[in-house]
Amino acid sequence: MTRPRLRLDNPIEWGTHVTFEATADRLLPELTQREEIVLLARTLWREGYNDHLAGHITINQHDGTPLCNPWMLLWNEFRASDVIRIDLEGNVLEGDWPVPPGIPLHLQLHKLRPGVEVAMHNHPLYGTVWADMQEVPEAMDQSSSLGGGELVLVDEYDGPVNDLSGARKAIEKMGDAEIALLAGHGVFVLGNSVRAVHQRAVALEQRCRHAWHVRAAAGNVATPLPQSYRDRMRQSAGDNFLGFWEAMVRQELRLDPSLLEQPVH
Repeated sequence: MTRPRLRLDNPIEWGTHVTFEATADRLLPELTQREEIVLLARTLWREGYNDHLAGHITINQHDGTPLCNPWMLLWNEFRASDVIRIDLEGNVLEGDWPVPPGIPLHLQLHKLRPGVEVAMHNHPLYGTVWADMQEVPEAMDQSSSLGGGELVLVDEYDGPVNDLSGARKAIEKMGDAEIALLAGHGVFVLGNSVRAVHQRAVALEQRCRHAWHVRAAAGNVATPLPQSYRDRMRQSAGDNFLGFWEAMVRQELRLDPSLLEQPVH
């Protein structure tokens, strides 16, 4: 049986290109962690995680030196070579760019919850609005609940998360939850992989957007999803939608094949 193939082969300005043929057995080329950070940022930028210079992504390397996106570059412009490696005090160990000002949120997370693999913070429109209203919206439909994990409200604003004390209090109030609406601030999404954080972040913004429109159209309407379904979805690790992350990554590689550090043939 011949496997279906999807070809990525786009020339770019300086004459190089990436060729990758996706099959049902291999949906993506091998990616480095630095490339994963870039591709997570690019895919989420398109989903509304695009508040100018705001936002931080960290990948836990389990040696006290997480990888992080750089400060001063937008999420849709930094590349793998711009990713920095930092210590848990916020010092840059590798890279040419400074650390994002709000990184204490991640530093406190990785200190208090060392098992978390990937963390992402930003200020998407609908998630931030619900956080500002200090309310957790219902998941109104299947797409809004695909991310899994427990969503909580951290409803006390103790200052910006570039303050160590405020950052630590936010992590403590989050408890063991994987997703948080931070009152007066934005959202925080955790996962066991980049793919899980992508799925959770997309589902979170859809949840917040759809609930906003339902309320605007019809007032306070209860979700039609049964409690048993919502409980089951909440227990998901967030990485069960095989093909979703991969499809969004391939879209980014079509648009900019140079995002990979090395051409793939």
